[in-house]
Amino acid sequence: MPEIPLDGDGRGLRIGVAVSTFNEFVTAGLLDGALEALAAAGVEDPTVVRAPGAFELPVIARALADAGHDAVVALGSVILGETDHYEHVATQCAAGLRQVAVESGVPVAFGVLTVREVEHARERSLPGADNKGAEAAEAAVQAARALRAIRSSR
Repeated sequence: MPEIPLDGDGRGLRIGVAVSTFNEFVTAGLLDGALEALAAAGVEDPTVVRAPGAFELPVIARALADAGHDAVVALGSVILGETDHYEHVATQCAAGLRQVAVESGVPVAFGVLTVREVEHARERSLPGADNKGAEAAEAAVQAARALRAIRSSR
């Protein structure tokens, strides 16, 4: 098989976005960044589904994958607090999203911030080149294109 380069052309792709409403002061910026990046890539009408928190993102991502989306962008923000809750939510969210991707064969881009300081989350959700929602959206498009290329070369 020849080398398959990264391709950021999102035209014709169905992309789902699962976004947590917990820490919405952060996730709203991640969503804005993701939607701008998807529009710039040519993705039309991405499906946006809101989840109550990061822990619920895997089940929403699975539903989007099962509904025929070419890729899913998972967006959330888990910020360290005074208890172990942060560790459990961050770990299980990441593991669940990985499981969805591996079991469904649909790429799930990880745009879930796991940070120790609120300011770190804010910085990564602001408009501009460092927006992690935009980075996750770009990764989703590139992974979906790569899979299409691999599957069509069979």
